[in-house]
Amino acid sequence: MPHHTLAPTAIDGLLVGTIPIHSDNRGWFKENWQRAKMTALGLPDFGPVQHSFAHNHRAGVTRGFHAEPWDKLVSLGSGRAFGAWVDLRPGPGFGRATTTELTPGTCVFVPRGVANSYQTLENDTDYTYLVNRHWSPSAVDKYTYLNLFDPALGIDWPIPPERCELSEADRHHPHLADVTPMTPRRVVITGADGQLGRALQQQFPHALALTQGDLDITDPDAVAALDLTDTSALINAAAHTAVDDAETPTGRRNAWTINATAVTHLASACRNAHIPLVHISTDYVFDGTITQHTEDEPPTPLGVYGQSKAAGEQAAATLAQHYLIRTSWVIGDGHNFVDTMARLADNGTNPTVINDQHGRLTFTQDLARAIDHLLATHAPHGTYNLTNTGPTQTWADIAKHVFQLRGRNPDDISTCTTTQWAKDKTIAPRPQHSTLDLTKIQATGHTPAPAYQRLIEWVNQTPRP
Repeated sequence: MPHHTLAPTAIDGLLVGTIPIHSDNRGWFKENWQRAKMTALGLPDFGPVQHSFAHNHRAGVTRGFHAEPWDKLVSLGSGRAFGAWVDLRPGPGFGRATTTELTPGTCVFVPRGVANSYQTLENDTDYTYLVNRHWSPSAVDKYTYLNLFDPALGIDWPIPPERCELSEADRHHPHLADVTPMTPRRVVITGADGQLGRALQQQFPHALALTQGDLDITDPDAVAALDLTDTSALINAAAHTAVDDAETPTGRRNAWTINATAVTHLASACRNAHIPLVHISTDYVFDGTITQHTEDEPPTPLGVYGQSKAAGEQAAATLAQHYLIRTSWVIGDGHNFVDTMARLADNGTNPTVINDQHGRLTFTQDLARAIDHLLATHAPHGTYNLTNTGPTQTWADIAKHVFQLRGRNPDDISTCTTTQWAKDKTIAPRPQHSTLDLTKIQATGHTPAPAYQRLIEWVNQTPRP
């Protein structure tokens, strides 16, 4: 039995496929959109919301070029057509064209920003397409248009212009030299004023960066009102990270509201917009009794912070298009352990540091780069561990390395156990082992930088008094 097929073209993301036609004495049948089969072949799970149908009376009807602010899957219900596409997205592919003949057994996935056109080759040709945004008059204002017969495109139309049936608008679209590329979708970042949020803004310079003052993610109405029409993904870097404070009555409420309940609002908004949610979680979802944690290990949180983050994970995972990023020991632009140790080294202090908690540092620049990689490569959705690479260390190991880099004797640091450090203090329980297995992220083709390399760079750029 014939199968669906899918093949790349000269235009990045534009895919041409074949659809099996099943015929008998009554006529024929085809599966124009079969999600399971077609996504398995590599067609994006683009979430169609509208099915449109255009009947063309005569051969020679020619429509386009229109680059639309949505993705579409085109095919024919009857007849034959000549399809043509031009990449009008910014970048090295701008102006690249490709063509193919369309029949009811052909489908073409057209990504946002690629101009679409076709010319009917038979009378009574029916052109059908699925799109993942609803058509509206306001959406038309976001189209990018291109002249059908611009010689610069090098398209050999089967039926010449003088024999074509055209709309008046299509006769007067600009040539390629006068076309402004379609504005690409942008990432939305929540929690943009935190350590990770600032690194994400560096990695995604065109992102919409939202602080808590810009958007209260705990307010379901505010989140629902957020316009995500031209958004490619939402990255949630907002969190209540005060681990010890989460054990207090007020902190407990804040932790659950921000780390769990708010994620349900964000997942719902992403579901309605058909975009992925990237949500950041933590090693604190584990009790730390296992020395290295994989993505499929069930959460076993010890304290309120970890419990609220585990609940947030479950909320994010209700969305099919989700990337759940578990990380640990984050170091970025803001108050952090490495800067504290550098300051203590510089002012002559001899601190005592815990030596029985084990893990790896995660520098925010590498966390942001990994998120960019997952989105850019359309990696399979799901949970990914992400820290820097290298051997497992204790906090005391890292502190000694910082002291050495600042010209201090590492032996100036005393060590203690977590139990000794917590004596007479009200603190949240911590996992003893926080090392995360990185096999899955590395299998996508991305290996983060070594933690020791980033530590050296960070300490060397930290100002001295």
